[in-house]
Amino acid sequence: MSTTAPPPARPAGRLRAAAAALIAQLAKFGVVGATAYVVDVGLFNLLSYVGSPPLLAGQPLLAKIISTVVATVVAWLGNRYWTFRHHRRPDAGREFVLYLIMCTVGLLIALSCLWISHYVLGFTSALADNISANVVGLVLGTTFRFWAYKKFVFTHQPQPAAA
Repeated sequence: MSTTAPPPARPAGRLRAAAAALIAQLAKFGVVGATAYVVDVGLFNLLSYVGSPPLLAGQPLLAKIISTVVATVVAWLGNRYWTFRHHRRPDAGREFVLYLIMCTVGLLIALSCLWISHYVLGFTSALADNISANVVGLVLGTTFRFWAYKKFVFTHQPQPAAA
């Protein structure tokens, strides 16, 4: 009895499989991102608006930097060990440095939105700060990060297991 390789998948089947894999990865990325978002927004508001006086009252950019750094570590752990677990690099330190670089660009995107809203346009309320940093900035930063993680951070291709 001879063994033959299975026939190659049809292009439409490969496309469906790739789309399903991408959708699953996006869903995981969304769950990790939602968790990091709760950490980010919660810590930002805690630092900026809770307490008498709040710990970082009048310093929304510093509060955003701190909340984003904490949320970044939460997101890296979730993405490394769940979303992109099959594509994580063997060298976690190098991967984390690349991750931080991409997150820094994402942070700069969110900070730019907050800075423009708060200091250029003069929208200084808690609602305006949250919309600019945690809605507009988050959407733009997250779009960049997903692309950058796939392109530059989680790029390791595991070797197929021997049959």
